[in-house]
Parts: sequence; C-alpha cells; structure tokens
Amino acid sequence: MADHRSRRPRAGRTTATGTSPRHALALLLATVAALGAAGTVPASAAPSSGPKDSVRAGLEHLVKEDRYPAALASVLSRDGQARDYAAGVADLRTGAKVPVDGQVRAGSNTKTFVAVVVLQLVGEGKVELDAPIERYLPGLVRGEGIDGRAITVRQLLQHTSGLPNFTDDIFEDVFGTGRHRYYQPRELLDLGLSRKALFAPGTGWSYSNTNYILAGLLVEKATGRPLAEQLTKRVIDRLGLRHTYFPGVGDESIREPHPRGYAARPDGSLDDVTELDPSWGWAAGQLVSTPSDLSRFFAALMGGRLLKPAQLAEMRTTVKVPEGPGVPKGEEYGLGLIRRSLSCGKVAWGHGGAIPGFHTLPGVTEDGRAATVAVTANLAPSPQGFEHARALFDEALCAQR
Repeated sequence: MADHRSRRPRAGRTTATGTSPRHALALLLATVAALGAAGTVPASAAPSSGPKDSVRAGLEHLVKEDRYPAALASVLSRDGQARDYAAGVADLRTGAKVPVDGQVRAGSNTKTFVAVVVLQLVGEGKVELDAPIERYLPGLVRGEGIDGRAITVRQLLQHTSGLPNFTDDIFEDVFGTGRHRYYQPRELLDLGLSRKALFAPGTGWSYSNTNYILAGLLVEKATGRPLAEQLTKRVIDRLGLRHTYFPGVGDESIREPHPRGYAARPDGSLDDVTELDPSWGWAAGQLVSTPSDLSRFFAALMGGRLLKPAQLAEMRTTVKVPEGPGVPKGEEYGLGLIRRSLSCGKVAWGHGGAIPGFHTLPGVTEDGRAATVAVTANLAPSPQGFEHARALFDEALCAQR
C-alpha cells in the first residue's frame, strides 16, 4: 500500500495546498488530442495556507476542469526560496490528501541528467562529442540504414541521429499487464535497431528514446560503472537532491509520499498504473523525483554548478524542433535540453517527461527563476489538459518578480 503521509516542509520553504475539489514520449503527445473523458475528480480536502494566487488557481483548474486526479507545482525564486503547491487527491479510491511536493515518476527529464553525465565525461576528456559512437560501443549500432560509424555522440544527445524510437513497439504493453515486465537495456536497443533509419545522421530531427539508451550504455562503457551509480554520484548527491533516485532492478514502487499515477483511457476512465517496472525507460526515462527537486536541478544546471562553461555552452546549442502534436512553435532542442519561449518574452530551459501515470514540465529562466508542474496522468483526461498544464508552467515562470 502506498504511503500518502505528507512530508514536513523543508527548511527555507513555504507550502501551499489546493483548497478544492512530449517531449517525453512523442507517441504519447500525439495521442493527447484524441482523448476525451467523462465524470469528475474528487476535490482535495487540504485547507488553504496562503493567498489564492495564479499558480494555485491554475492547479485547481487542472483538477476541476481538466479532470487530473492531482496537480502539483514548485516555484523557485532566484534566491533559492521555494513555494510548493498541490490540488486534487492523491488516490481516487480513498480520497487521500495530496502530499505537497510528493514524488512522481519524472519520465524523460531523465535524459537531461544523462546528458549532464555524458558532458561531464567530455569535460574530463573521456568522451568526444563529435566522435562516432562506434569508438565507444564498437559493432553495436547496426541496422537498416544504421551505422554507428556515422552517428556521433552529439547526434544521440540532440536527437539528430535518425535512429527509430523503440517505444513505438512497446507502447501498448507498458500501459497494460506488460508494465510489470523487466527490460534489459540491450533488449531496448535491439528493438530500436530492428526498424529502418528515419533519415541520414545529421540531416533531420526526430525524438527517439533509443538515442538515450545508447547514451546510457556510453556512460557505463566510459566509466566502467553502472549508470544509476554515475547519475547518483555525479548529479543527485552532488546537488543534494534527497528525493530523487534511479529505481533499482525490480523496484516497481515509489519510495516516499506520492500521489497515485493514472492512465486516461479513450472511454474517459482512469486506470491506476502507479506500480510499474520502469526499466523500459532506463536512461531515457526511469528517474523518480519531486517538483522541487526538478526545479532545483535545472536551476543548478543552468547556473553552472554541474558543467564547465564549454560543455554548458554545447548543451545550450540548439536545433529547431519540427512543429507537431504537443509541440509549440519555436521550440528548440539542445543536448538533452529544451529551449522554450514564454508568453512574457522570457526563455525557459528545461525538458519534460511523460511516463504511465505522470506528466512533468520543469524549467528555469535565464535569470534563475525555476518552476515545475506535475500532473498525475500522462495522457490528459480532457482534450486540452496538457495545453493547460503548459500554460500554467508559463504563468508560474512569467509571474515571478
């Protein structure tokens, strides 16, 4: 049984709770607009502890109007002060209170963590960005139109390799009984390489989780150590992200207080998919974190605390992302990092993550303001749910003074 007890507020943080009732997986985003829902979600029983500001109002809209079971947010000011919010319920069955800043599956935000480690290895002279992946994983990357001798490390991190997305083959399984299956990283890679290349390396852009399976294997080859250990040592522990971790083999639970995660079905029903084996995401999407930890991570990254200036500059060098379902105009992709233009004229750097049960959207502005919005269904229960979550993310960053 999941533990939904609220965690005590941490030092330096004020809390607020609700008062009332893509770039993650590209295929998930393409499905959002097709989903509709009926019925309502119970309201949060949590009392208000602060002014009814725009962030709180936005969360309540996501719960009441868009029918997300729960919505959470963390807003981090330039001086490191965080304000956390939650609305809705943690569990549709019991109506349990949402833990403020509860843990969620972070999905493809994992990619940024992995890209950081690869770039740290570049800074240490152990990996070259423009070297072919063949140099580090000889003979491994082969397929129809696929040759590791022609694909660089940079192209993997930037999704310009042309490699197919392995999740296209297991999309339905990970939402059903197959979500309890364990996948070896090499098995995931084999799935990706079983399809024809999308384009010649460097001639296009297409989001593919296969790229980051290879990035994870590169980290292990270059360090001689497990990916989970390197992420923990080089990023998580270094920043003191006490509520972020890379689940171990067979770990299907979420360790600390958390809301349940749900999958929206075409008929409008919500299935509890909290317990799952996240191994199918591995280096592309396995992390568990909290909204405040994600905000702190991106703020620290863009503040120069994880990478040398040269490597951070490489990470921030972007290519345009083709417009499509769930992808707004003007979005650009760096090395495991997304550049988004905000309505107020600011720029936000972050990523985003979708995995069965959860959708997260974190980012930080150039002047150090960070925010993360998380909802407890990766596919929106209402047709406009994801767009509204994105609008709240924009508001949370633009409203900060």
